[in-house]
Amino acid sequence: MNVEKIKTLGELRKAGYIAKSIKQELRDNLISKLQNKERVFDGIIGFEDTVIPDIERAILSKHNILLLGLRGQAKTRIARQMTSLLDEYIPIVAGSEINDDPLQPLSRYGVDQIAAHGDDTPIEWVHRTDRYVEKLATPDVSVADLIGDVDPIKAAALKLPYSDERVIHFGLVPRSHRSIFVLNELPDLQARIQVSLFNILQEGDLQIRGFKLRFPLDIEFVFTANPEDYTNRGSIVTPLKDRIESQILTHYPKTVEIAKAITDQEALIGTDQSKKVRVVEDFRTIVEIISFNARESEYIDEKSGVSARMSISAMENLISAGERRALMNGDKKTSVRLTDLWGIIPSITGKVELVYEGEQEGPYGVALSLINSAVKETFLAYFPDPDKSVKKGDLDPYTDIKNWFSDGNKLDILNDESEKSFRTKLDKVSGLKAMAKKQGSDNDEVYYFMELLLHGLASCGAIGKDMLDTQMSFSDPLANMFDDLTDDE
Repeated sequence: MNVEKIKTLGELRKAGYIAKSIKQELRDNLISKLQNKERVFDGIIGFEDTVIPDIERAILSKHNILLLGLRGQAKTRIARQMTSLLDEYIPIVAGSEINDDPLQPLSRYGVDQIAAHGDDTPIEWVHRTDRYVEKLATPDVSVADLIGDVDPIKAAALKLPYSDERVIHFGLVPRSHRSIFVLNELPDLQARIQVSLFNILQEGDLQIRGFKLRFPLDIEFVFTANPEDYTNRGSIVTPLKDRIESQILTHYPKTVEIAKAITDQEALIGTDQSKKVRVVEDFRTIVEIISFNARESEYIDEKSGVSARMSISAMENLISAGERRALMNGDKKTSVRLTDLWGIIPSITGKVELVYEGEQEGPYGVALSLINSAVKETFLAYFPDPDKSVKKGDLDPYTDIKNWFSDGNKLDILNDESEKSFRTKLDKVSGLKAMAKKQGSDNDEVYYFMELLLHGLASCGAIGKDMLDTQMSFSDPLANMFDDLTDDE
């Protein structure tokens, strides 16, 4: 249908336009996409076999939807992408506040326009991107905000009594007629405000200060909620939940590979950063392991969840840590180091809710614990456990490295060490490079595994490690023990 040529109701009738509900519209376009093997939701990773099929079934059933899940599970993004299932343009009575369908007008304005002008009634075309309304539910949201109220200024200007429908100022819900209306964090909405949605979802009635308007509003409702909100801040009143036909549970990525794909897609890494800073693939894994471990940590409230945004911002900070170091040292290129992981601590501390034990450790201590456990887990994925190899009576593969430290040698790596100095220091540790070469396929990876060996051995107690504000020191563990005894004396 050529929307540019159709300007009046009469022309619309001649073109054979047939009105249909938004739920039928979504259903028809979804059917078309499924039959043509087209991707319905772009950029939604990890939900292909779980959440997305549930949403598609709900749309085919013409249901209103409640997306229930912890923070950072793409609930709002899914809702926003539903606009791709709308027709590109729909006609409305020109000037209508509530997107009146020219063939089935609802408002007094729409009815009066058609009564006055007939087939000459002017129409406008609304693009699908303008048929999406989103509201964050907060405790201060009122019935007037969502449903509407009597407008005394409009009554005075039009010289109409308050009993006239034309003096009503419509809220967000009526203005979302023939649109998708998304209400985020539904439990944060006061119970009495949730009650105002009952009749709209079921019967299409609007009640505004004594008015009872029979408005069969045509809206696709999508609600989002965090299950933790049910106990912390509020709850969804039972009759309202009963009127939302499909409740769909979202979830966090089930594998590290899926999590990495999400982070790669979402992290805002500039082209100049990518050229200057190389990220060995294992670092992407370590960042995701930190998030996975955080979701299972005894220090973190599992009901609150750990958003995927933590991994995304951590990756951004990790690359920025490498970039900052390179800029300070005049290095044209650099590779991310394990010592740079301490630069992601601000990305962790602000995105986790600690339980009592976590509060005792402190946010910084919890973040360090998560980083250290992820590094140790990665180390053990490549190299034998220092404790187990000795217990079984096998030859200790780390003999050369440990002997180097036991001979009184010490390795101090500055946080902002230049690339050349960093690699020169690692090369001095006997046996380190030879062992790392068994895993690394190029020079950058070899030095990554050299550093991983040091941190891994330290996490297992095979060598000592001290963290200072500006450097990391590796030494013989017995030397550290004697130093501690001397300090005590």
